[in-house]
Amino acid sequence: MRRSFVAIAGLAVLVFAVGRASAQRPGSSPSARDLAPIDLTGYWVSYVTENWRYRMVTPAKGEYRRIPASPAALPIINAWDPVADQKAGNQCKSYGAAALMSVPGRLHITWQDADTLRIDTDAGTQTRLFRFTPRPSSPKAQPTWQGESTARWEPARGPDGGGSLSVVTSNLRAGYLRKNGVPYSERSTVTEHFDIAPLAEGGKLLLVTTIVEDPVYLNAPYIVSPHFKKEPDGSKWDPTPCSSTW
Repeated sequence: MRRSFVAIAGLAVLVFAVGRASAQRPGSSPSARDLAPIDLTGYWVSYVTENWRYRMVTPAKGEYRRIPASPAALPIINAWDPVADQKAGNQCKSYGAAALMSVPGRLHITWQDADTLRIDTDAGTQTRLFRFTPRPSSPKAQPTWQGESTARWEPARGPDGGGSLSVVTSNLRAGYLRKNGVPYSERSTVTEHFDIAPLAEGGKLLLVTTIVEDPVYLNAPYIVSPHFKKEPDGSKWDPTPCSSTW
């Protein structure tokens, strides 16, 4: 009888230990997709209400008003040559993460996996990946147009908000803040806040506040806030390659 009792007690301890270990296994916590306070997925089209003259047409050479360009940026601005960029394979310099959200076009936002939000653009056919979990440590990767983005959900900032997405991007390949060659360097950091606002008749507006900080080519943070309207489907999706000019 005593032996049976010991066996049963031992089995109970084992079951408890296994259950506790199972509850503590990595991956048992909610994913970023599960915790999302707002739904960013779907198709969105640029709603140009800001800097129209700099976004809808290629600005003139040497035009950098509203950008706090440093003296180091001026020689690059004045030497801009779109034909040379095209020949050198640098036609995507104005489609990097520091400028991409301001390029008129459409976004397709999906979840690549439960902890990685993906943004594809039809303008320039670019892809951005926002990772909510740290990647395994490794030697620093080569800079790319879209860099490496770390994301996190932020709580609502007002009584009517549902929260927002905060993204910090670094390890960027040097590019242009505007189509006409206003530069940002590989030392730039891009901080973005993605918010959703309601529109009339059930529509949605995506607001992207973008803050570019560059110790090389900017004297101060460069801040823009491109907007996007939600579309019902992808019927107007039109992928086009990067171009040095329009």
